[in-house]
Amino acid sequence: MEELTLKDIILIVKKRWWIVFTITVLAATTVAAVSIFAIKPVYQADTTLYIGRSSDTQDTIAYNDLLVNNQLVNDYRELVKSRMVSSTVIKELKLKGMTEGDLARKLNVNSKRDTRLIVISALDEDPELARAIADKVAEVFKRKVADIMKLENVQVIDKAFTPSAPVKPNVRFNVAVAALLGLVVSLGLVFLIEYMDNTIKTPEDVEKYLGLPVIATIPRFED
Repeated sequence: MEELTLKDIILIVKKRWWIVFTITVLAATTVAAVSIFAIKPVYQADTTLYIGRSSDTQDTIAYNDLLVNNQLVNDYRELVKSRMVSSTVIKELKLKGMTEGDLARKLNVNSKRDTRLIVISALDEDPELARAIADKVAEVFKRKVADIMKLENVQVIDKAFTPSAPVKPNVRFNVAVAALLGLVVSLGLVFLIEYMDNTIKTPEDVEKYLGLPVIATIPRFED
């Protein structure tokens, strides 16, 4: 296929615009329908904790302490997801049918940059259960971290609240990605059809591909 100019590209797309439109809209609507009706919404609840030494004051918090605390986030994350914490949470919340592994997959721990605050996040299809899990995990973590790491100054800053909107699926994002992919695929299909099409349709095609002058044309009449 010879080099195309911008004008050629526009004409090719214009000639088969309905293919581009149909595939793009079909991809977007299909993903939207699946995201809304087929995928169950997942809610996230967050509990914020402050973790420090009992002797800390506002004037004695050093930068090195913050660096060490950031490094300890991985330790906190593993502790939160440990069987010791998970089994206690399951027992106290009476989560029948849920294993320690199931609960661990619902949890995550992140730190707020340059602070001693950590956020325990819980995901669940039930927003009330997500809130209950986040708060209970924070409560159990507070007890266990005092025994294991000898940290007594662990305080709950913000308790979890019941989320009103799901974090998954992100319908707008999914639809946007589907529409973009549909557009790319449809454009590729249009140019493939154009490349495979070797028929003569216009007088310009006769001169371009056969190298013959056009003496006359026969117009197409309706009926």
